[in-house]
Amino acid sequence: MKEEIIIAGFGGQGVLSMGKILAYSGLMESKEVTWMPAYGPEQRGGTANVTVIVSDEKISSPILSKYDAAIILNQPSLEKFEGKVKPGGILIYDGYGIIHPPTRKDIHVYRIDAMDAANETNNAKAFNMIVLGGLLKLKPMVALESVLKGLKKTLPERHHHLIPMNEEAIKKGMELIEEVK
Repeated sequence: MKEEIIIAGFGGQGVLSMGKILAYSGLMESKEVTWMPAYGPEQRGGTANVTVIVSDEKISSPILSKYDAAIILNQPSLEKFEGKVKPGGILIYDGYGIIHPPTRKDIHVYRIDAMDAANETNNAKAFNMIVLGGLLKLKPMVALESVLKGLKKTLPERHHHLIPMNEEAIKKGMELIEEVK
C-alpha cells in the first residue's frame, strides 16, 4: 500500500494540519510517512498545500509530480493540481471554494460540502476534519482510532477536549462525500 496525496487550499483552512494528522496517523500504525508542507509568506489567506505519502514500504522521495489523490479546497489549487492527479486517481473538492468544477474524465471526482456542514454545526474549525473523513472513506489508509491518536499528538493538550467533536466531524465527512457523475 502506498498513497501519494496532495491537500491544497487557502491558508487558515487547516490544510497543513490535515496533512500532519494524516501523517501522524500513519506513524501510529508503524507505516512509513512523509509530510511536506508548502506555503507562501502570507499563510492566512494565501495558498498552502501539503504532500503526504503513507506507505507500507520505504519512501524513496517526498517530492512528487503526480498524485493518487488530491484534496482541493479553492479554485487556484484546482487549476494548479487537477492535471497532476494520476489517471484513475481521485480528486475531492469542497463545493464552497470551487467556482468551476473539475473537468477531467480519466479520474474519479468527488464533492464534499464540508464548509456547509461545518457552518450548519456552528463549528468552522471542524471543516478540515470533515474533508479528512471524506478522504478516509474513499481511501482507508489509516484507521479512525489512529487518526484520533494522531489528533492527540498534534493538538495542544488544552484542546484535547475537542477530540470527540473532531471524531464526529470525520464521521460526518464519511457520510457526506459523493461521486460527481
